[in-house]
Amino acid sequence: MPGIAGFITKYPHAASRPMLDEMIGTMKHDSSYISGAETFSGLGLGIAWTVFSGSFADCMPVWNETRDICLIFVGEDHADPSRLDWLRRNGHDVARQDASYLVHLYEEHGHDFFAMLNGVFSGVVVDLRKREVCLFNDRYGMGRIYYHENAHGFFFASEAKALLRLLPDTRQFDTTGVGEFLSCGCPLQNRTLFSGISLLPGGAAWVFSEGGALRRKHYLDPARLEQSPLLAPREYYEALKDTWQRILPRYFRGSAKSALSLTGGVDSRMILAWLPPENGKIECYTFAGPYRDCQDISLSVRLAGISRQDHTQIKLDRRFLDSFADLSEKTVYFTDGAAEVKGSCDLFGQQHARRIAPVRISGVYGGEILRRLVVFKPMNIDGSAFPPEWRHAMAQVPGTYRQELRCHPLTFTAFKQAAWHMYGPLSVDRTQVVMRLPYLDNDLLDVVYRAPPPLARDPELSLRLISDGDAKLNRIPTDRGLAYPPRPLLTKLHHLYQEFTFRAEYAYDYGMPQWLSRLDAPLRGLHIERLFLGRHKFYHFRLWYRDHFGALLRERLLDPLTLSRLGLERRAVESIVEGHISGRCNYTLELHKLLSLEIIQRRLVDQA
Repeated sequence: MPGIAGFITKYPHAASRPMLDEMIGTMKHDSSYISGAETFSGLGLGIAWTVFSGSFADCMPVWNETRDICLIFVGEDHADPSRLDWLRRNGHDVARQDASYLVHLYEEHGHDFFAMLNGVFSGVVVDLRKREVCLFNDRYGMGRIYYHENAHGFFFASEAKALLRLLPDTRQFDTTGVGEFLSCGCPLQNRTLFSGISLLPGGAAWVFSEGGALRRKHYLDPARLEQSPLLAPREYYEALKDTWQRILPRYFRGSAKSALSLTGGVDSRMILAWLPPENGKIECYTFAGPYRDCQDISLSVRLAGISRQDHTQIKLDRRFLDSFADLSEKTVYFTDGAAEVKGSCDLFGQQHARRIAPVRISGVYGGEILRRLVVFKPMNIDGSAFPPEWRHAMAQVPGTYRQELRCHPLTFTAFKQAAWHMYGPLSVDRTQVVMRLPYLDNDLLDVVYRAPPPLARDPELSLRLISDGDAKLNRIPTDRGLAYPPRPLLTKLHHLYQEFTFRAEYAYDYGMPQWLSRLDAPLRGLHIERLFLGRHKFYHFRLWYRDHFGALLRERLLDPLTLSRLGLERRAVESIVEGHISGRCNYTLELHKLLSLEIIQRRLVDQA
């Protein structure tokens, strides 16, 4: 994944470059990445980076005209065009359509610069005038930075594996982080899976002065947004519409071809409804499964047709099943375990999406921002296979989760859920394509914090916005049967039917209770699953683990070396593996965790 890696230490200057090469080498996952490195011996800084060739940040490092300020930036900034005009009027050369203007923005505004940035990013400013270095990230922390501090200095990287390679003391699991990973799918409170490695909080601008003194500054406090005055319902809708119409063109700029990841829900449809006039044509694509055309496919084809857009299906077929072992290994390794093996679906899909366009515009985070959807919580998984200390850590997770939930609902979904739980899928996608996420726009979030309580979670607002952008798109109900304006009886019945099929599919896949598994096993040859699966989801790991990946499960998880390295309970692991393969039990979630931890141990801890 494009990112940065470096350190601020007292190492001799000659030792810096080999260390940087070693760190950044762990992050170059594709031949389309290009990289570079710089050292600033007077400040003890070594910094390396890797970016997609031809991307917004493919101009690093950038200097101001007097060469006393240097910026290394990875990611994108979706700036208001007036900002660039202002820089030109102030005598700066910002003709290029890349990140080079950012160094001039810092030159003019100093530390106020960080709050002006708008996107997913991370970077370092080297200010030779002040003899200081500033390490920063975006307001959410989606441009993730892992860090470790010890007596030798401060080490940081966009991927934990760069630190693991350099720092032997970090090559062990953090018990609390693993317990949260097992229960919630991710570590909480800016912890990681690795001992001594933490996450830079979102909105950070940490300043290192000459000599190594560190000031942990933050340019954005969500509490300030929480204090925004609420709007009346009509005012809020008009502000939301005006803001959406104004910001969306920012995400279609640039010379690289972009495509829209289209689904049957409301959030990508809202993007389609308000396509900027100058971008009237855009390629659309949707991920498809092996059983039938799911709701996303059937609805997306119709939506693209109404909008006169080209549409492509990216299908998870036999090629995915045959390459799962390799894909799952790469997924976990690339993302440092932030994405579990189930993220292999995303990796497969994005490898094909990149052939359509190097930039993906996505409606992801729309529900979390506009409707404050909470999509994760502690799960009840069978912990019998895991070491006692991990089970004890799992028992503490509900209390930690409840503690983090005690805040403004939008602060939880935007600044905690997005950065911790939803980072995994995003990190997979970003290894293959440039991700553009309009729902994380600064201006949009500022407005949404002003939502009156009756509208804060109302899906009808999004449907109304779609109608105001392109009323034709609301002729087709969403994947959950919602429509605007609703037809009193018909819409209700359609919604109830879609909700039933959604829940039935979950119950026959991830959520199948053990008693139903025992009833289903003798009927395996009838393939009853075809009645339920594929209506809403394009991936079905319960069946794939049972019918396709049995040999892989036994090879990976029942290996004595695996059991000993992870400290697993052999009989419990055997019971989980054999019970699931037989079809008598459903251990899909447990198998996700076991396979992911095996790869983390082998590829990230042991081989670092």
